Amino acid sequence: MCLSAEVSFIAAAGLIPAGALSMRQAWRGDRRYLPLATLPLLFGLQQLAEGVVWVAGAGQNTELIAPASLSYMFFSWLAWPVWIPVSTFALEPAKRKPYFLIFVIVGAMLGALQYVPYFAHADWLNTRFLSHVIIYEGTELLDFVGRREVTYAIYISVVILPLLLSSVRGVRIFGLLALGVLITTYTFFAYAYVSVFCFGGALMSSYLVWMMFKGDDAPQRRLEGSFEAV
Repeated sequence: MCLSAEVSFIAAAGLIPAGALSMRQAWRGDRRYLPLATLPLLFGLQQLAEGVVWVAGAGQNTELIAPASLSYMFFSWLAWPVWIPVSTFALEPAKRKPYFLIFVIVGAMLGALQYVPYFAHADWLNTRFLSHVIIYEGTELLDFVGRREVTYAIYISVVILPLLLSSVRGVRIFGLLALGVLITTYTFFAYAYVSVFCFGGALMSSYLVWMMFKGDDAPQRRLEGSFEAV
């Protein structure tokens, strides 16, 4: 995100192993939590990609800026609108799954339409460097169909709403944290919303690590609770 390559690399260094531990905890406890437990690791990988973007920009390495930016935007445009709905879908009871499947389908369609065209139109993604922030901008496929505000409204809906509507309390809390990051981003950092929102989401994903081990909805605790009920 903003600030510097060092900040991005430090965030990655913390989130990637923490995410791996969260995944192990979910695997040993309740495997329905595995997609959710993967989020910190994915956020860490995105921050690693942005660290590379920072380094490439500092060295004016134009050959590296493009692929590194493309790697970063993979998470922004494709991973989050797909994986976050999938994470909530996996936790829902059967009768609620069809509603959450809608978010998965819409997110996948939106992500594909926005990300895949970058491979055919390399000039559609432009990366601009300010003193403490990276701005990702350019042309988006859905710009030719309607207003960009509509595209972003759909994006926010498929990323935030599944979390807020989850039947799991801890997931709803994470959704509120993500909503807080979103409001803060558009209030103070609208000029660099992609980078700032994703960095804020990365920081908030540390809550998921705590949730996997200590929260009331921790996989191991839910598993033990199901045994007690039996």
